[in-house]
Amino acid sequence: MNGRCGRGFAGKRAAREVRKAMTNTQGELLGALLALALFVYTFWPENVFASQREKTRLDYLLERKDQLYENLRDLNFEYRAGKYPEEDFQVQRAQLENETAQLLAEIEHLQQA
Repeated sequence: MNGRCGRGFAGKRAAREVRKAMTNTQGELLGALLALALFVYTFWPENVFASQREKTRLDYLLERKDQLYENLRDLNFEYRAGKYPEEDFQVQRAQLENETAQLLAEIEHLQQA
C-alpha cells in the first residue's frame, strides 16, 4: 500500500509538473504571439501615402499663409508681453507683413488661373 501511495503521489506530482510546464509553455507561446502582434501592428506599412494626393503649389501657399498669420499673432503677443523692444518688433512685423503680402498676391494669381 505504501508503494501505491508513493506512486500515486509521484503521479500527481508529475501530472502537476506537466500541467505547470504546459502552462509555462503556453504562457511563453502567448507572450511570443503578443509580441509578434504588437510588432506587426507597429511596423505594418499602411496605404496612407497611396491615398494622399500630391500637394499643389496653392496648397503649400495656403499652409504658409496660416503659418505667417500665426507668427504675426505670436509676435504681437510677445511684444505686448514686453519680450521685444519697439525697434525689433517693427522690423520683424514689417518683414512678416511683406512676406504675407507677396504670398497673398501669389495665392490670388494662382486662384485666378
